[in-house]
Amino acid sequence: MSGIKSLARIGTGDIIGNSISAIFWFYLAILITPEGFGELHYLLSIVGIITFVSLVGSQNTIIVYTAKKIPIQSTFNFISLIGGIIGFVVLFFIFNRIDIGFLVLGYIINNLVIGELLGKKEFNHYLKYILIQKSLTPILGLGLFFSFGIEGVIYGLALSYIAFSFRIVKSFRENRINFSLLSKRKGFIFNNYLSALTGTFHGQVDKLIIMPILGGLILGNYSLSLQIINIMTIVTLIFYKYIIPHESSGHNVIKIRKLLILSNIGLTFIGFFIVPLILPTIFPKYVDVIDIIKIMSLSLVPMSIAKIYTSKFLALEKSRFILIGLGISLSIMIPTMIVFGIWYGVTGVAISYVVASVTQAVYYVIMSKKWDKENNIEK
Repeated sequence: MSGIKSLARIGTGDIIGNSISAIFWFYLAILITPEGFGELHYLLSIVGIITFVSLVGSQNTIIVYTAKKIPIQSTFNFISLIGGIIGFVVLFFIFNRIDIGFLVLGYIINNLVIGELLGKKEFNHYLKYILIQKSLTPILGLGLFFSFGIEGVIYGLALSYIAFSFRIVKSFRENRINFSLLSKRKGFIFNNYLSALTGTFHGQVDKLIIMPILGGLILGNYSLSLQIINIMTIVTLIFYKYIIPHESSGHNVIKIRKLLILSNIGLTFIGFFIVPLILPTIFPKYVDVIDIIKIMSLSLVPMSIAKIYTSKFLALEKSRFILIGLGISLSIMIPTMIVFGIWYGVTGVAISYVVASVTQAVYYVIMSKKWDKENNIEK
């Protein structure tokens, strides 16, 4: 029963929070042009990459070690915040703007705090923090947008994470900074850092490619499609956040895995057949979204499979499998996205996205079976 309650708290936070976030982004897409929407997401992709360059203690690493009651949080917080300040300065000198620098700090604080809350299984606090941040997103984002334009949106997003800073202060008070805890576990931490960075680059490189090659109009349509796909992956993320700390603690999660796969099969059907019928009425300016969403919905099942095996490898502290899988997927995505994008436009980009997702999932399945066989683990 406690497991169901914990899953319900994560689910409530993610469903309500992401619904608020989705409404915000969809409304913003209606207010601005596809080119403006594409430009905004181009900047957010840069922020995302700089964030994970700064995050030495990735969220997954924090979850695993916190679940194992290793007091490493303050050390991760200190190093990551120093990295964030450096990222802030670098972005200022390159782009001559401070809004994206503040958002980097907001993203870093969010990742650190969420990792700690999930690792400690403090799902009530997780629910509270998620709802506060997501509620502030439209209030601050839209309020500042009407005053300052797209730059105001970025400031609003950065300020929405202000409540998380109190938890960071609390962590510093509860645990002292201890670099020896890192040195003893540097292999897993480094591999997981590279995995998180590769995964972030994997998730953002499409925008970095599309903007200079295909332009803001195409990127705007693609970014809106990604927002829709992100809504459809909420179920996967809910289960994933529940699975990681429990699997790291040695609990059996086989039934949860099966339920996750079945739910994503249903979501794929909805994404391919139902969602395209609704989109033209809501977003008439985004003419390419219908074809894109049909193709990209085919990635939902392989993405859920990848998350299942990511959790398993993290629990085993075998993050090199995750890193290699992300690297393989990325090595396929970059060239195919460029070539298919030039040949077929945004449809080619969507195809590349699906191919990369399938490749990653297949690699994880193969390596999981190999690991089980080598260690005489029967399923």
